[in-house]
Amino acid sequence: MSNISIQVNGEQFTCSANTTLLQLLTQLKLNPRLVAVEYNGEILHQQYWSHTQVEKGDRLEIVTIVGGG
Repeated sequence: MSNISIQVNGEQFTCSANTTLLQLLTQLKLNPRLVAVEYNGEILHQQYWSHTQVEKGDRLEIVTIVGGG
């Protein structure tokens, strides 16, 4: 299986070519329930994460939601 290079929060990241966004979040050890994802400049709703495959050159910004008061 081949690897691709993507950008995550401004840093280069390498993953396998058939990785879904949900799998990527797991690889990054992020809880999908506690993050928001901007995918190539667009906020991507969580319902699409399991079937959106990342592609070479994609740009992701992942923001962790922190509770507080």
